[in-house]
Amino acid sequence: MTFFDKVLNFTTWLDNIMWGPGMIGLLLMTGIVLTFVTRGLQFTKLWYSLKLIFSKESRSDEGHGDISPFAALMTALAATVGNGNIAGVATAIAIGGPGAPVFMWIAGLFGMATKYAEGFLGVKYREVAENGTMAGGPMYYVKNGLKNKKLGHILGSAFAVFGVIACLIGTGNMAQSNSMTASLANTFNQYLHGGVSGDQAPAMYYYVIGAIIALLVGMVIIGGIKKIGSVSEKLVPAMIIFYIFFSLWVILANVDQIPAAYVLIFKSAFGLQPLLGATVGLAIQNGVSRGLLSNEAGLGSAAIAQGASASDEPVKNGFIAMTGVFIDTILVNTMTTLTIVLTGAYQFTQAWRGSGVEGNITSILVTQQAFDSVIPFGLGGTIIAVSSFIFGYTTLIGWSYYGEKCIEFLGGNKVILPFRYTFIAFLFIGAIITPIAGESLEYLNIVWNLGNIGNALMAFPNLVGLLFLAGTVAAVTKKRLSENTL
Repeated sequence: MTFFDKVLNFTTWLDNIMWGPGMIGLLLMTGIVLTFVTRGLQFTKLWYSLKLIFSKESRSDEGHGDISPFAALMTALAATVGNGNIAGVATAIAIGGPGAPVFMWIAGLFGMATKYAEGFLGVKYREVAENGTMAGGPMYYVKNGLKNKKLGHILGSAFAVFGVIACLIGTGNMAQSNSMTASLANTFNQYLHGGVSGDQAPAMYYYVIGAIIALLVGMVIIGGIKKIGSVSEKLVPAMIIFYIFFSLWVILANVDQIPAAYVLIFKSAFGLQPLLGATVGLAIQNGVSRGLLSNEAGLGSAAIAQGASASDEPVKNGFIAMTGVFIDTILVNTMTTLTIVLTGAYQFTQAWRGSGVEGNITSILVTQQAFDSVIPFGLGGTIIAVSSFIFGYTTLIGWSYYGEKCIEFLGGNKVILPFRYTFIAFLFIGAIITPIAGESLEYLNIVWNLGNIGNALMAFPNLVGLLFLAGTVAAVTKKRLSENTL
C-alpha cells in the first residue's frame, strides 16, 4: 500500500466519522428549527428575495459597509458556485450513486432558512476592524450575540481556527485548484497529444497551469474585499449563465429521457435501484456533505461576505443571502445532476461498478464525460474545463476573503498580508497534487475528503451558535415583516 493509498483510506475514514449521523442530524435539525421559527420564509419570501437582488437598492454601496449588497451576494456566490457544483456533485454521484443529489436538494431547501439566518446575523453583529473595514461572520455573531460570553468566545475562536484550516487545505483552496488544473490539463492532453478523457496529462501541464492560476488569483486578492467584490459582481453572473446554457444543451439532447432519469435518481436515493458500490447511507452522507460543500448553508461562510454589505438591514441581507442556496443547489446542481444521469456518465463510477474497477472515473472527469458524449468535436470537455476554471477562480478569490477575516479575528490586521501569500502557496500545492500522487484518479478523492472534513469542523461551532440565536432571528424577523416597510 502506497503513501497516498494510506492517506486516501485515512481521510475517507475521517470523512465518514465527521459526516456521520451526528453532523448530518445537526445540520438538518438547524435548518428545520430555523424554518419553523421563521415560518418557512424560504418558501413564502423566495420571490421577493429574488426580486430584491435585481433592485437598485441592492446595487447601492452607500451605507455602513465596504461593498454593495449585490456585490456581497456575488462574493458569497463566487465562493459558493464553484467546483463543488461541477466536481463535487459528480463526486457525490460517483461514491453515493445517482440518488445522492436528492439529499442535496432536501438539505438545500432547509439550508435556505439557515443561510437566511447567517446573512441576517452577519450584518446584525458585525464590527469595524482596526483597518476600517467591516468584519462579520459566525465568529462575531457568536461572540457578540450569545449571552454566555465565554461560550461565545470559545465558539468564535474555534470557527476562526477551523475556517483558516478549511480555507488553506479544503473547500476554498486546494480542492478548487486541483479540479481546475486537472480539467485543463486533461483537455490540453486530448488536443495536443491525442489523449482520451481520463488519461493523466504530463506533469508539466499541472505545474504551469497551477502557476498561472496562482498569479491570476494573487492579482485580485492582494487588493482586498473591494477588488474581490468588483470582480465578483461582473464575473459570477456571466459564469452561471455560461454553464447553464451548455448544461441545457446536454439535457435537451436527451429530453425524452428526463422522466426516466428522475425515476432512477429517486429509486437510487431510497435503495430501490441495485448498485455495486453505493448504499442509501452513502447517498445520504455524500448528498448532504457535498451539498454543504456546494451551497455552504450551515457553514457560516456567507455571513462573512454579508458582513461587508453596505446595508444596515439584517432582514434584507438575510433574504439576499438566502437566494444563494436556491441558485447554487436548486438550479446549478440540478443542471450537473441531470447531465450526468441523462448521458449515463454515472455508469463509469465506483458507485455503479464497484470500487477498484479499472476505468472508474470520479470528480470532474464524470461531468466531462457527460458533456463530451453530447457536445460535438470534443468541445464538451473544453466547456467543462473553462467552467471549472472560472468557477474555481471565483471560489478562490471569495474564500481567500473568508480565510482572511478568520485569521484577522485571531491575530489582527498584521496577519492579513502573510495569510494572502500563504493562501496562494497552498493553491499551487493543490494544483500539483495529481501528478505527485500518481496515476490513480481515485486519489483525487483525498482533496474532496479534506474539503468535507474542513467543512464539518467549521460547521459545528456555527450551527451551535445559530441554534442559540434562533430566537433573536425569529423575533426581529417577525417584527420587521409585520411593519410592512421592506
